[in-house]
Amino acid sequence: MPSAFNTHNTNPLAQYPQAWERAGAVKLLVLDVDGVLTNGQVWIGADGKESLKAFDIQDGLGIKLLEQCGIPTAIITGRNSKMVLARCEELGIKQVHMGVANKAVALDQILKGLQLSAADCAVMGDDWPDLAMMKNAGFRICPAQAHDAVKEMAHFVTSRTGGNSAVREVCDLILKAQNRYEELLSKASS
Repeated sequence: MPSAFNTHNTNPLAQYPQAWERAGAVKLLVLDVDGVLTNGQVWIGADGKESLKAFDIQDGLGIKLLEQCGIPTAIITGRNSKMVLARCEELGIKQVHMGVANKAVALDQILKGLQLSAADCAVMGDDWPDLAMMKNAGFRICPAQAHDAVKEMAHFVTSRTGGNSAVREVCDLILKAQNRYEELLSKASS
């Protein structure tokens, strides 16, 4: 585990020593939406329908950087949302599964379609509906505000909360563990 991994002048990997090795093996990142890509709040308009979701711009760039390195992202969420669909389209996420009751089944379908195993993927969730899809993942991750039961199952708990660059923290970890971070940073700064 290199000392170069630094977030807020602390090493979040110190508490999760297996995270570095697991991040190095990731071939697919699977994300829940509410509480992971967003802060988990649902805004309901006067018409009784969901009216607003806020996404973190750094999370989006992290997802794009993974894609540049050949690591796709998939979305599995229990809710249906045009806003999520629009954000996924903007980010180029092709595997988008919404309105999913059994997230483990959806994950299995994605893995079969991509010819990957559960050991090849990182799954990031925040609450009980995510536990089944996280159970067999090679790298189980949750944001800082996740439910305690999810934290207990996780190989890595981010220092950031969902909707507040927690996904970017994971993307950076994967890129660093796979020796791609410095190359991408060098390109960005030239």
